[in-house]
Amino acid sequence: MLSVGFEENGNRDSIPLGSSNSKYKRMTYSDVYDDEEDASHHHHQLETRRKVTKKYVFACAVFASLNNVLLGYDVGVMSGAIIFIQEDLKITEVQEEFLVGILSIISLVGSLAGGRTSDAIGRKWTMGLAAIVFQAGAVVMTLAPSFKVLLIGRVLAGVGIGLGVMIAPVYIAEISPTVARGSLTSFPEIFINLGILLGYVSNYAFSDLPAHVNWRIMLAVGILPSIFIAFALCIIPESPRWLVLQNRVEEARSVLMKTNDNDAEVEERLAEILLAAGTNNPEKQEEKAVWRELLSPSPALRRMLITGLGIQSFQQITGIDATVYYSPEIFKAAGVKGNSKLLASTVAVGVTKTVFILVAICLIDKLGRKPLLYVSTIGMTICLFTISFTLSVIGHGSIGVALAILSVCGNVAFFSIGIGPVCWVITSEIFPLRLRAQASALGAVGNRVCSGLVAMSFLSVSNAIGVGGTFFVFSVISALSIAFVYKYVPETKGKSLEQIEMLFQNEYEWRGGGEVQLGDVEHLVQKELNTNNR
Repeated sequence: MLSVGFEENGNRDSIPLGSSNSKYKRMTYSDVYDDEEDASHHHHQLETRRKVTKKYVFACAVFASLNNVLLGYDVGVMSGAIIFIQEDLKITEVQEEFLVGILSIISLVGSLAGGRTSDAIGRKWTMGLAAIVFQAGAVVMTLAPSFKVLLIGRVLAGVGIGLGVMIAPVYIAEISPTVARGSLTSFPEIFINLGILLGYVSNYAFSDLPAHVNWRIMLAVGILPSIFIAFALCIIPESPRWLVLQNRVEEARSVLMKTNDNDAEVEERLAEILLAAGTNNPEKQEEKAVWRELLSPSPALRRMLITGLGIQSFQQITGIDATVYYSPEIFKAAGVKGNSKLLASTVAVGVTKTVFILVAICLIDKLGRKPLLYVSTIGMTICLFTISFTLSVIGHGSIGVALAILSVCGNVAFFSIGIGPVCWVITSEIFPLRLRAQASALGAVGNRVCSGLVAMSFLSVSNAIGVGGTFFVFSVISALSIAFVYKYVPETKGKSLEQIEMLFQNEYEWRGGGEVQLGDVEHLVQKELNTNNR
């Protein structure tokens, strides 16, 4: 029999491994099987929880983004509906510009109110309020007998959009696990694009109806999403970070347990949120009011505001809303004739915009925010210049039409792959918890003001310097946005919201010390390709 020897007090004894006196027992097949079975069962439980958590967070992000369908639908449908509104209500070109642009200008009221509202009643119910206000505006617009009443409806819709457009990214960023926050926070932009596409399709579908009926039906279709939004509010939880601000810590822990698949990570995130909220620090409770702090910012907060307001403004002053709202005008200038052909061309724009936002979602947490911003701003600059060259030099003809459609589609594609979604991701990530809602609202105000100014001035500027000249101006502004991204936008991929806040404490990190530079884009893309090939 096999035995093992050991020495104790100088005496050597030998004990058989199989004897009853030995503390060393033979490991049987059943023992190995039980251990493997337990490990397998534990692994299966972890995988099940991970899948359930992933589906739950995904559903929350989808439901929170439904309000953005309303914004997208309004932008898309108004590009075609305005043709028939002009014909039915006999409005002037100035009234047309005002009607299109007023929604973006008024939405700043909703965005400004949204910050304080979401701090008071919560992120979740602010989304519900946004839907109610927008739907009221949509009903008024649908039944409007005159330009004045139509304008009142646009004002109401604008307030609702302002509320919805600032709160969805904030909510999603606050419930998302770090590893997937970029792609999930991009969901609102997906739904804006989906709404735009639905608006274009609605234009085309109802364009053959009488002019006094078709635009009303087009606008009325925008009321339908309210049904899904009401259902969503019954499903999604409140933001855990808002719950902590209300001292509802156990409720916050419960939400984090549903949105994170690791118990240790839940406690770590909760500790970070408690620290950021200042609930364990009495001195933080006596800090100056939020708006006073925003108006008199610390150096770190000033850096955050430059980044947030800058990226929001550049998203719009590069002319994306002009491209979407007035795409029929652009195609008409290139030589496309007939309302049906014009509206059919816009459907191609909507499809392109929607497809490429899906590409951005797949890449934003893999390649990072900054490489996508570089690809986007450089591509947009080239496409905007090509639109200008086509309309100013080539003019009408089959080549001009083809280049115009290709360039417009290229512009919205590059917008959707980068600055479109990344703008909202960055803004929802960079601000500290106590300021996040109202600082994000301030960024949304900058976005909406720039959008309104572009939409309300496009026709007048085009009449003065031509459509081609207007797009040349947009191309120059887009070139400036590349420089802004290079200097003022840090990489936030893979960092928790609380870690990102610390990033702005250091000016070197903010301005380039920890950033992804232009030369890294190719390296990151190659790295991703190599990973996929493995």
